Amino acid sequence: MDPKAMKSDLVLILDYGSQYTHLITRRIRSLSVFSLCISGTSPLKAITELNPCVVILSGGPHSVHTPDSPSFPEGFAEWAESNGVFVLGVCYGLQLIVQRLGGEVRVGEKQEYGRMEIEVGKNHGIFGNKSVGDRQVVWMSHGDEVARLPEGFEIVGRSQQGAVAAVQSLDRRFYGLQYHPEVTHSPEGMETLQHFLFDICGISAGWKMEDVMEEEIKVIKGTVGPEDHVICALSGGVDSTVAATLVYKAIGDRLHCVFVDNGLLRFKERERVMETFEKDLHLPVTCVDATEQFLSKLKGVEDPEIKRKIIGKEFICIFDTFAHELEQKLGRKPTYLVQGTLYPDVIESCPPPGTGRTHSHTIKSHHNVGGLPKDMKLKLIEPLKLLFKDEVRQLGRILNVPQGFLKRHPFPGPGLAVRVLGDVTKNNALDILRQVDEIFIQSIRDAGLYDEIWQAFAVFLPVRSVGVQGDQRTHSHVVALRAVTSQDGMTADWYYFEHKFLDDVARKICNSVRGVNRVVQDITSKPPSTIEWE
Repeated sequence: MDPKAMKSDLVLILDYGSQYTHLITRRIRSLSVFSLCISGTSPLKAITELNPCVVILSGGPHSVHTPDSPSFPEGFAEWAESNGVFVLGVCYGLQLIVQRLGGEVRVGEKQEYGRMEIEVGKNHGIFGNKSVGDRQVVWMSHGDEVARLPEGFEIVGRSQQGAVAAVQSLDRRFYGLQYHPEVTHSPEGMETLQHFLFDICGISAGWKMEDVMEEEIKVIKGTVGPEDHVICALSGGVDSTVAATLVYKAIGDRLHCVFVDNGLLRFKERERVMETFEKDLHLPVTCVDATEQFLSKLKGVEDPEIKRKIIGKEFICIFDTFAHELEQKLGRKPTYLVQGTLYPDVIESCPPPGTGRTHSHTIKSHHNVGGLPKDMKLKLIEPLKLLFKDEVRQLGRILNVPQGFLKRHPFPGPGLAVRVLGDVTKNNALDILRQVDEIFIQSIRDAGLYDEIWQAFAVFLPVRSVGVQGDQRTHSHVVALRAVTSQDGMTADWYYFEHKFLDDVARKICNSVRGVNRVVQDITSKPPSTIEWE
């Protein structure tokens, strides 16, 4: 997508490293407003070229008192004021505004973390029609506090401890909230964001997925020459399938799809996926069996980051070979490779602070982002890289991808390699995990729970436990079951199963899968954990 071509006002978020930054992006998009997130230290030119109507400065773990703390570029405030751009600072972002515009921020006498009440001090501005004295619960997370406001600013809210909770300068169009309005722990936060965007900033809610489809088809046609051929890496998941369908709509039979069996697929995944491609989607797909190629390279490898990078590299080698074979067949070399990279993939593969590129931490390198080799011969087309998962499903519905396919749970590009902790080639781990996973998922389907869950899967743990099976002592493997609910994969809560369901599943697994004598459940949310274990 070209942000400048979107039929909607752009809200630009400058990221200073808060774990909630991308939740702001998602919340604003849910209001049918296009939002985009870039590094908080981006040069002024990068900001102005996007021509945003509103800029939101995110929270972050830093203190404005630290010499190397990140900040918006020189000239940003002047540019915003002279161009009528509205600016909202959230948490650390508020403190940046105050300090950079001539106010004072000091280390707070009392730090404020978690739920806290604030009181409205003005009945106009960012709190809309709230009356003076009205209270609301918000989610605080700060150690520093505002001591003195810049010229032209006023306090419009305080915490129950007396700290400044909200400020504004109506004339200068600068606003600030010391709390996080985007999280569910701030129940009235979305109401405040809506009022700010629509009533104060005059943003129009005109962003639709139909516009995204039209714009992306236009971009693909403009990128791919009339004689160029394109390869698409199909994984069998929603993302790559929607990406392939979109590109096929743009360039037709110059798209050549390849499905790679890397030996890391789920139970009968290859047969099931190929049948869906042929019968339901009518996409031209070549299946490549590369099981031995992948598993031989992964033998003895335990580090998850190395596993991901090996898998990424092997995928590209296969695509290069496939491209060479196509060249001999077509008399023309394919130029591009399509991948179903999503926004969360890009976000979580960002490098850590200190690299000069962003201030958010690397969570993991996705095989189709951080794992790609630098000498890759094919150019990338990633039509979904600014979309979240639920937005991709929306796009898929518009493209007439079958509903049953769109509802499939996400499956990681590296496959079971990131669900077998340690060496994937040892202890018959892959076969054991496939059987366990099939029992778990089928039980969820039989119970009518599949559509309630964002993602469910089993994990093979690198430990053995003592058990008793058939009146004999066993020393067998342990598997973990994980199921989560989520909207976009950026945050997630564990799914609460009835005890009888878990009891039945554990019994089926231990009775049916040779080599397993213990089943545990993962009940950790994201954060602090990620959804996948590696």
